Amino acid sequence: MISSTKLALIGVVVAWSAAVHATTLRVHYDTGFGNKISIRGSAAPLSWTKGQDATWTTGNVWTYTAANSAGDLDVKPLVNDTAWSTGGNYHVKSGATLDIYPFFGPSAGTFTQINNFFSPELNNSRTLILYLPPSYNENSAKRYPVLYMHDGQNLFNAATSAFGTEWQVDENINNLVGNGSMDEVIVVGLYNNANRIWEYTPCCDPANGGGGADTYTAFVINTVKPYIDAHFRTLTTASNTAVMGSSLGGILSFLMARNHPTVFSKAACLSSSFWWDNDLLPAQVEASTTKVAVKLYIDAGTNNDGLADTQRMDNALLAKGYVQGKDLDFFIAQGGSHNEASWAARVNIPLQYLFPWQSTVQ
Repeated sequence: MISSTKLALIGVVVAWSAAVHATTLRVHYDTGFGNKISIRGSAAPLSWTKGQDATWTTGNVWTYTAANSAGDLDVKPLVNDTAWSTGGNYHVKSGATLDIYPFFGPSAGTFTQINNFFSPELNNSRTLILYLPPSYNENSAKRYPVLYMHDGQNLFNAATSAFGTEWQVDENINNLVGNGSMDEVIVVGLYNNANRIWEYTPCCDPANGGGGADTYTAFVINTVKPYIDAHFRTLTTASNTAVMGSSLGGILSFLMARNHPTVFSKAACLSSSFWWDNDLLPAQVEASTTKVAVKLYIDAGTNNDGLADTQRMDNALLAKGYVQGKDLDFFIAQGGSHNEASWAARVNIPLQYLFPWQSTVQ
């Protein structure tokens, strides 16, 4: 005869075994009093026509489990089985546990501006313009990767742009998040100033001088990033931190990731001035003996946009072991020129490459 203690122990083991071998979805969302989360999905016991209730647990985490026999699942949470989450479906591998942080409102980010932000490294001040993702004010449980972008006044508003044309970064992110092509991200745009050439470049081009890139990078790493991480809900690790820029901002982004891969794990470099100082950066990559483990996007247009220098950089990176489509994406923009309109037309490509849908781990 089996004792009651042994029976209880067997029950615990069975329950533990079932949990271990279950496919589990954990939805982090505060529905408010009286509301609930339901799950619809691609395979029985789920369906796309009627949801199954998730179970509320402490911390406003709603849990749903399915047997491994259901296989991989594509799922989507709903509030009260009527309001679908915004963005794409979530893919859950059989036997895995997936934590998601959905939102249910419109895919439209918001802005906050920090004026007169002082740099002790550069001994000057500038404006920081932040794009906060659509769910920022709706789902307080969520934290976000961060994209630092140069020439901040040109990113979001034609009225502040140096040439009257903006990159349309917010419109692009809103659309990509809304259609499930990209994860949400905080964008920190750093305005430039009269010292742009010096701040964005290594030393020293025979015709243009330069040489302040290391000092500017120290400003971003030692002053800007700690402030952003302290005041906003960010994911602080290198895997969740990227940098992007164009022209001189492109080579600056390349240098920041290559020289500081423990801070920035990925960089997008549009129409980069790889011609700087007689192709200094391509030559440095060609002469290097090791591959730096960062994810890189580089591009150039076909209309007087430094394509030959960018192709040289692409060849140099491939020779060091980078793999096109994996940790390197080289894009040739047919008809693209060296201006904001061209960058606005293709910024969706690096945004998706750096932050593809369902790539962020909280």
